[in-house]
Amino acid sequence: MLNVLMSFQAKILPLSSSTYANQQAQKAHLFPSPDVAAYCVVTKDSVVKNVSIAFLDQLKADFTKRYGGGKADTATAKSLNKEFGPVIKGHMQYIIDHAEEVEKLLKVKVQVSEVKNIMLENIDKTLERGEKLNDLEAKASNLRNEAQGFKKQGTRIRKKMWLQNMKIKLVVLAILLFLVVIIWVSVCRGFDCTKQKNS
Repeated sequence: MLNVLMSFQAKILPLSSSTYANQQAQKAHLFPSPDVAAYCVVTKDSVVKNVSIAFLDQLKADFTKRYGGGKADTATAKSLNKEFGPVIKGHMQYIIDHAEEVEKLLKVKVQVSEVKNIMLENIDKTLERGEKLNDLEAKASNLRNEAQGFKKQGTRIRKKMWLQNMKIKLVVLAILLFLVVIIWVSVCRGFDCTKQKNS
C-alpha cells in the first residue's frame, strides 16, 4: 500500500520531494471519501496518526466546501493547484504550528465519541429493557386474563358438579324412599299398619 501511495506521491509531487520522502521512514494515511475524491497524506513515522487524520479531515472539509456539488468532477489535472495549493500549505502549517493543541483536541474528540457511544449503548439497553418490560407486562396481562377465564371456568364446573351431585343424592333418596315404601307395604300388607294389630 505504501508503495502505491509513494508512486502516487511521485506523480503529484516534484521528483526531489518524492526522492527525499522515499528515503525516510514514512507512514501513509488514506482518508477514503464517499464522493469522487480520496484524501491521502504521507508523513514521517514521528507524526502521530491523529494529527494526520485531523489534517485530512480539515482538508476534506475545505475541499468539499469549495469544490463540492460536482465542481471538482469537471476539473482537469493540476487545474486546482494554483487555487487550492496555498490552502493545503496553510492547513499543513497550521497543523505543524499547533500540533499539540490539535492532538489534545483530537483526544477530547475521541473521549467525547467514546462517551457518546457508551450513551448510545445505554440508550439501546434501556430501550431493550423497556421492550422487555412491555413484553413482560403483556405476558402478565395475558396471564391475568387466563386466570380470570380459569376462575370463571372453575366456577361453572363447580356449579355443574354440585348440580350432578344433587341429582345423584335425589336419585339415591328417591330409591331409598321407594325401598322404605316397599318394605312398609310388604310388612304392613298395605299402607295402614294399624289394622293388623287390632285383629
